[in-house]
Amino acid sequence: MNKVASRSGIVLLLALVLVAGLTFFLFEYVTQADSWVTFTGSPHVYNGGNIGCGAVTDRDGVLLLDMNGGRTYSDNEQLRLATVHWLGDRKGSVDAPALSAYSSELAGYGLLNGVYSYGNTGGVAELTLSAQVQTAALEALGDYKGTIGVYNYKTGEILCAVTTPTFDPDNLPQVEEGDTHYEGMYVNRFVQSRYTPGSIFKIVTLAAALESIPDIQEQKFTCTGSFQIGADTVTCDGKHGKQSLKQAFRNSCNSAFAQIALQLGKDTLSDYVEQFGITQSVEFDGITTAKGNFDLTDAAQVSLAWSSIGQYTDLVNPCAYMTFVGAVANGGKGVLPYIVKEASSGGISGYSAKAIKGERLMSASTAQTVGEYLGFNVTDKYGSDNFPGLTVCAKTGTAEVGGDKKPNAVFTGFVQDEKYPLAFIAVVEDGGYGREICLPMISKVLEVCKQVM
Repeated sequence: MNKVASRSGIVLLLALVLVAGLTFFLFEYVTQADSWVTFTGSPHVYNGGNIGCGAVTDRDGVLLLDMNGGRTYSDNEQLRLATVHWLGDRKGSVDAPALSAYSSELAGYGLLNGVYSYGNTGGVAELTLSAQVQTAALEALGDYKGTIGVYNYKTGEILCAVTTPTFDPDNLPQVEEGDTHYEGMYVNRFVQSRYTPGSIFKIVTLAAALESIPDIQEQKFTCTGSFQIGADTVTCDGKHGKQSLKQAFRNSCNSAFAQIALQLGKDTLSDYVEQFGITQSVEFDGITTAKGNFDLTDAAQVSLAWSSIGQYTDLVNPCAYMTFVGAVANGGKGVLPYIVKEASSGGISGYSAKAIKGERLMSASTAQTVGEYLGFNVTDKYGSDNFPGLTVCAKTGTAEVGGDKKPNAVFTGFVQDEKYPLAFIAVVEDGGYGREICLPMISKVLEVCKQVM
């Protein structure tokens, strides 16, 4: 009798272990099966290092990539060139993390049916990008290396994010040794690069001064073409005489901003850079942008001055800085960007994007004043006629990079119209002056944005 009871106990224990194991497996299956099926390298989902199923369209339904039975890109060469850094290539030299983030939707994965497709069409990812704006930005950049980005600072939708140099995935270039034309062609400069910002960084210093120096708008700043800090000199492109803060910003006066930097001090300026998120990564759709740099730990006073005008060791990522400028446009509170609008299978939406608001970066009054100053730059200096039908607030930059290279040309800002809530950035490597090079580019791109919105 004791043996029977003992054996019954063992059987019961084994049964409990089996039930516990099945329960654990079912829990893991329900919560983790999509990850098991769509792991990177899965032959059912990936090929050549990139996701290999489903289709991708732009915001208006224009087919960008069909991955069912191979990778068939758009029959428009310019569109292929403009979007390869988001779609990836056949060899995996350029990855597509935004598509991989929604691999289960593109694979047509279902918990009960596994990987399947409706009508052999697979899933569909609709991007926020506009084919028209992408190709317009590519054309505007021409043979320059750099990036142009535009996003809706109310919703977070990225309308345009173009990188050059680029390449045609259907017609790979033969790059010979010493040929610099295609140098860095696999890099998505919008999210992966860091640039010396130059004078667009004065937006940061201006906002910090407005937040922390009570009488800053009443002060006058004298510029004689340079500003002396002990034995060191900060040079300026002009001799602006006595000027208000608004005029100094309009003049992009290095002398004035060096004086402001000394009033702020290293700790205060560093704290505001941290608060504004200038050097932090931005994360969206499986993408993490490059971090910037702002380090005044061992900086002398003259280095503090140069750092306040976007030189010294300052570095910013184009996407992150555009997001900061979008926060200024949005009253001091930013909205995170995104590039995947919807992902669905068989007409059933598996993912639909929503605007994600970030933390407040600055007071609404500071954001309003910075916006007014940026608007004054356009009306009083750059020319409103460059942006017909739009109220543009902006700042140019000329970023010295050293060596025998020309400065990088930079331009950033936003449109202050309810119908076109757009923030933008353009960076052109070895370009020269932002006003001469980048402003005409953004003018062309914004004109096309008006047509698609």
